Amino acid sequence: MRFAVVLTALLVACSSTAPIADDPDRPGIEAAVLDLYNAISGPAGTRDWDHLTTLFAPGARLTVVRKKGTGLMTPDEYIARVKPYFEKNGFFEKPASNHVERFRDIAQVFSVYESRHAATDPEPFARGTKSFQLVRIDGKWRIQSVLWQEAETPSSR
Repeated sequence: MRFAVVLTALLVACSSTAPIADDPDRPGIEAAVLDLYNAISGPAGTRDWDHLTTLFAPGARLTVVRKKGTGLMTPDEYIARVKPYFEKNGFFEKPASNHVERFRDIAQVFSVYESRHAATDPEPFARGTKSFQLVRIDGKWRIQSVLWQEAETPSSR
């Protein structure tokens, strides 16, 4: 009996979300995530920081997870943190794979990423995972939070 109740609850929960492969919102969700990767990527120099801030929902937060703890920041604090590095160094980050889940106006994307100093670098200098939480506001997908952790590399040990 207990098994039947749990199974029924699981089936109801699973049936309340659209299969993501057929979800008409998937392209918009993935585009929002890719837009963030593209906004932070480029050769040494300036980035379009105004555009980057438009990708986020009001009150958005970014959190990096490191061995010594977490760092929580607003998009503006993130920009202040990375701007000096990006002005002197090329940085190209792109998703290697994404896993998208959505329920109505919220979405979750687990994204495995690779970072390179130049777009033509054959091997990434870093890999990791980002967890994006998005919310649809006025018909547009905005990033509410990003949580990421770089996989262990010589620089992260």
